[in-house]
Amino acid sequence: MPSSASVPPHASSARPGYRAVLAAPHAGRTFGAALLGRLSYGVVPLALLLAVRDATGSYSAAGAAMALFGLASVLLSPVRAGLVDRHGPRRALPPMAVLYTALLLAVAAATARPGTAPAALAALVVAAGACTPPLGPVMRTLWRRLLPDPALLRRAYSLDGVSEELLFVTGPLLVGVLLPLVGPSGAVVAGAALLLTGALLLVASPLAAAGVPEDGATEDGAMGDGATGDVTTGGRRTGGRRSRRAGRLGGGRALRCAVLAAAVTGLALGALDLMVVAFAERQGRPEAVGWVLAALSVGSAVGGLGLGALDRPVPNAVRLPLLTAGLGLALAVAGLAPNLLVLGAVVALAGLFVSPALTTAYLVADEAVAPDARTRAGAWVNTAFNAGSAAGGASVGLLVGHLPLPLCFALAAAPALAAVPVLRSRDFGDARSRRKSDSLPDTAA
Repeated sequence: MPSSASVPPHASSARPGYRAVLAAPHAGRTFGAALLGRLSYGVVPLALLLAVRDATGSYSAAGAAMALFGLASVLLSPVRAGLVDRHGPRRALPPMAVLYTALLLAVAAATARPGTAPAALAALVVAAGACTPPLGPVMRTLWRRLLPDPALLRRAYSLDGVSEELLFVTGPLLVGVLLPLVGPSGAVVAGAALLLTGALLLVASPLAAAGVPEDGATEDGAMGDGATGDVTTGGRRTGGRRSRRAGRLGGGRALRCAVLAAAVTGLALGALDLMVVAFAERQGRPEAVGWVLAALSVGSAVGGLGLGALDRPVPNAVRLPLLTAGLGLALAVAGLAPNLLVLGAVVALAGLFVSPALTTAYLVADEAVAPDARTRAGAWVNTAFNAGSAAGGASVGLLVGHLPLPLCFALAAAPALAAVPVLRSRDFGDARSRRKSDSLPDTAA
């Protein structure tokens, strides 16, 4: 990484804040481009759902198509991230973005008029999901290259996580604005345009031109979080060609802990959405669901920004199990709420742990692997969170109608609480083992 694209050491000496993160060279334009492209992730799913429903006249066909879209997007995320690690953002992202956009435009054209065969639409939707560019993992990799200072990097990850969460709130609102103007198919086109524009602007940034050092060393050298006591989980592989070709993912126990924490966090949130709906309906106030879930988002944003603002947070190895435990306990207590007001307050409390837990998981994963595997490591955390969210919603959906709601809350909290002893037993500083048994499968190799 050229020195001109990283923050000089003295830039973080005076308690740097979020302004210092965005003031780093090329940070604002790169982050803005990534956010523009990632806004598509909040627009496209709802727009596709409505477009397929209108074209087929079937909610079941629309739901099936979207389930397949989600599976293809989530499960193949490490593969696409591996291509970025292997070839670099400038070579890997544009073809993905162009193909993804072309497939979404094909879906928009096919759904513009009723009568398209559901199977044909499903095939197009699945193909589009399989090509979704991993802009989130790429941006987190670029943050690491740009900000070698650990305190600034933590702030950048916190800002990134909170911003991404807000995009998933803004996206559906944007669809609501577009529907009366251009209809569902037009909203799909808008989502495609956002992704393509953001991806191309992202790769145009000088940061995207940086490659991974051929000797396998980090761009910033071996470094831990001096302010927090966090330990670099290095063990960088050597050999220029092997590094450039993005070999085994590695990461060992630390990466597995990050993936586990993300999975149980996603499971808790996926279950919580449905349980809030059930709680509100039993209280005779279904319209209150939005307010309760908004409280969750607000709590998560406050927690994420608060984590980034701390000068001396506890080390990652201590923080991750504490945050996971806090989320599990808050979720269990939420089931005992006597009314919606109390439920909203407890859900907001649970939200305080969500963004910090994910930010910490990304940091652990990022530190656990070699530079040429960071995009894949972030993609594994992201995949685990999304898969957990889907599993949480599906499992609680089977339980809500048969068990008391407080028990459903407790069961949804159980995986997060059960993960705490596992997370506590791991030494995040010992990720140097590159044994096959300690590695997640390298789906991109």
